[in-house]
Amino acid sequence: MTELNGIRVLITGATSGLGAAMAAALAEAGARVMVTGRDKLRANATARKLGSAVISCPLDVRDERSVADCVARACDTWGGVDMLVNNAGIGMRTVNPRFMSEPQPFWKVTPAGFHDVVDTKLTGCFLMAREVVPLMLRNGGGRIVNISMNQQTMVRQGFVPYGPAGAGVEALSRIMAADLAGSSVTVNLLLPGGRGTLSEMVPDDVPTEIRARLQAPAIMGPPIVWLASKQAAGVHDRRFVATEFDADHMVWPVCQPGSPR
Repeated sequence: MTELNGIRVLITGATSGLGAAMAAALAEAGARVMVTGRDKLRANATARKLGSAVISCPLDVRDERSVADCVARACDTWGGVDMLVNNAGIGMRTVNPRFMSEPQPFWKVTPAGFHDVVDTKLTGCFLMAREVVPLMLRNGGGRIVNISMNQQTMVRQGFVPYGPAGAGVEALSRIMAADLAGSSVTVNLLLPGGRGTLSEMVPDDVPTEIRARLQAPAIMGPPIVWLASKQAAGVHDRRFVATEFDADHMVWPVCQPGSPR
């Protein structure tokens, strides 16, 4: 088993779904983890469930002050952050509860709904990295993993604003990686792959046969642990697919941005 030796990891959107699964896997592998979310009580409950190496912090990634306060708490507690996992996001069901069965054209999406999804997924990713990277550079290095989605999802009918927000995260990640090339901070993308994962973002009207084909959020555990490990030191500007992780041989088929996933 990979031993992470107390690496300090801050995960956004970690009270459920992919975020909670990644937090659990990292904590089990020996990392110190901060779980965050807008709901303070849920963040506290998640941290208690995962053990003494896990702390919590209320966080609204859309708000600069909240971001600064959360990173400051991590620094006060741990002395720094070794890895940032940008996972916070809002699903399509917030703008269209029946998006799988009744796609909604983009002109019927409310401006408020559009802003909420994009500000959480894309702007939140920017604000968190903007706050953490200078700290990492001063402290000798760090890792950023931005959680992405299948490229088919980015351009799927009826998927405004979720798809464009994901596409924006991919572009932002490539630019972040270019800006940090040759530095001590790495930036990579990770997505679940497959047909999607079971989470609170899945609408209630999804048929049972489709729901049965969705993956458990735990699919993200092995890859995120590897990305936090010594084996991934120096890995930079890559796009990884969780369903293609080879746990036995620790080999990653690498999917570069632009490939059809």
